[in-house]
Amino acid sequence: MDSLDRRKEAPVTMSSRPDDRRPAASPWWPPLPVDEWAPTRDTLQLWMQVVGKVRLTHSPLANHWWNVPLYVTSRGLTTSLMWAPDGRGFQIDFDFVDHQLRIDAAGAVRTVSLEPRSVSSFYSEVVERLGDLQIDPNIWPVPVEIPGAIPFDRDEIHAAYDREHVERFWRLLVTTSHVLHEFRANFLGKASPVHLFWGALDLATTRFSGRPAPPHTAGAPNCGPHVMLEAYSHEVSSAGYWPGATSEGAFYSYAYPEPAGYSDVAVRPVDAAYDQSLGEFVLPYEAVRTAPDPRRMLLEFLDSTYAAAADRGGWDRPALERDLPDWTRDGVAAHGPLSHRT
Repeated sequence: MDSLDRRKEAPVTMSSRPDDRRPAASPWWPPLPVDEWAPTRDTLQLWMQVVGKVRLTHSPLANHWWNVPLYVTSRGLTTSLMWAPDGRGFQIDFDFVDHQLRIDAAGAVRTVSLEPRSVSSFYSEVVERLGDLQIDPNIWPVPVEIPGAIPFDRDEIHAAYDREHVERFWRLLVTTSHVLHEFRANFLGKASPVHLFWGALDLATTRFSGRPAPPHTAGAPNCGPHVMLEAYSHEVSSAGYWPGATSEGAFYSYAYPEPAGYSDVAVRPVDAAYDQSLGEFVLPYEAVRTAPDPRRMLLEFLDSTYAAAADRGGWDRPALERDLPDWTRDGVAAHGPLSHRT
């Protein structure tokens, strides 16, 4: 929901400058060429939609659909806590270390193997395992935000699962999530969690000016108008990572509504630019992972694109932002528990 739907149709065509880059040593900024893992990516996204729709139907509505995304964990992704009709708590986790889906309902556990298998097979087994736990998934079995989508129970086409690329994607999400949490820390206004929207498969966080936005009239495949109206009911500056149509995916940042002059702002770093077809600022993932300091480069992109939205949009920045205290700069470990600081 945090991603504008037109990203599905428009490829990211920017590339980094490999002549002055060196691959980062850390496995947490792994290479992830789209053309190597696109079949796995597309299958995994559809599996995530199955699980995400279970969360949608088993958690109360939250503003901007914050009750539907998945969250990055130390092993993969989770729905977090949901509730069965009888009051039991349950959650579903993608474990990308042991490569299984784990369904835990008040201590009763069922698993589904993550391996090359069709969406139809995955969907059928998830429904069966939930049934073993007396939980009705109660979902509409049609993918959203994907043109020409095949219903889950009839999709025998998407069936790829490459463990190595799934693990790279998960490590990328862990590192990106950390940086997005850092970026989120100095904003006092309303801000979303760092979460993964399975509609367009993007990890994002969103800042709000506090003012209502004009109705968002653009649609998305298999999404009613109420979906975007709820998602974009208020002014936003949103940023995140999307695993793209070309290259290795990209970090992005956009504003809704887009203020006058926004696309003309010279943001940082130099590898970033405004993509007219997407209506967003884009920074290739490859440029970040091969930079001498990937974290610093990504924070620079996030800070400068947010400033472009806030300044051009007339946000009340002094009321919405803060300077972080000195004791936060070296991390919690350097200072002990918070209770020992006060």
